[in-house]
Amino acid sequence: MGLRFGLLGTGFWATETQGAALAAHPDATLVGVWGRDPAKAAELAGKLGTRPYEDVDALLADVDAVAIALPPHVQADLALRAARAGKHLLLDKPIALSTEAADAIVAETEARGLASVVFFTSRFSDGVNDFLREAAADGGWHGVRATLFASIFQPGNPYGASPWRREKGGLWDVGPHVLSVVLPVLGPVEEVTAVAGPRDSVHALTRHRDGAVGSFSVSLDAAPEAGAFSVDLYGEHGWRSVPGGDRSAVEAFGSAVDRLLEQVRKGPGDPCDVRFGREVVAVLAAAEASVRSGRTVRVAEATGSDPVASG
Repeated sequence: MGLRFGLLGTGFWATETQGAALAAHPDATLVGVWGRDPAKAAELAGKLGTRPYEDVDALLADVDAVAIALPPHVQADLALRAARAGKHLLLDKPIALSTEAADAIVAETEARGLASVVFFTSRFSDGVNDFLREAAADGGWHGVRATLFASIFQPGNPYGASPWRREKGGLWDVGPHVLSVVLPVLGPVEEVTAVAGPRDSVHALTRHRDGAVGSFSVSLDAAPEAGAFSVDLYGEHGWRSVPGGDRSAVEAFGSAVDRLLEQVRKGPGDPCDVRFGREVVAVLAAAEASVRSGRTVRVAEATGSDPVASG
């Protein structure tokens, strides 16, 4: 029997990515599924050949680890609950909607010596990680220019009905993907200046510890003809484009499971663990605070936002 997992969540991502990858992984055993809607949990458990749970604590008692595919504020509460029960964590991004909630998760996992992985999709593709290691080793980068414009509210998009994405927008949904490939190269962000733009876009400047400056534009409601995903580093070596992921979402999630299993065997510590997840949340919280206040916000000052309606 492999590491025993519980899946928390019943939506599209839980079904098509996390559940599919866990059910197929040779070293993982999918013990059961819990969701806020018991009927959906039963339906998904049937598809995955496992058991539905109506009580999340009962599922936690039967597993070694949890994979969570729920809105960030719901995930944060359940991740903390799971960590307090001594369970390893495989979380989605962002791990929370406030630095306080992220700090609580980090503190609990560190106190209990738990393994953790945050699923930034492209960070589980070898080509992306090889590029980031080489770019970080080369150094000499002055900054980055990044644009991630999606149009998820078009008919037929499986994410368009998500209330938390409608409420929090591209900053919190696709912003983590950009930061996940920028921070390993340019280093920690110290301050952020951000403004809101048309079609619920956010445009941010980040000043990094070593002096580099990032320029980010993100939206979930871009005009369909304006869709874009580009992350371009510039500096002493000219321009270099960060490559896209070279694995499907299911394959990448399987790699995330592998990396969690490696920590369980050898001890906690991963480039995409909850500490890195917390660093991303802190930058997002600073950007959101800057949009609200109209001023530059130091990352240490930002605490995040209030919880939003579930979805």
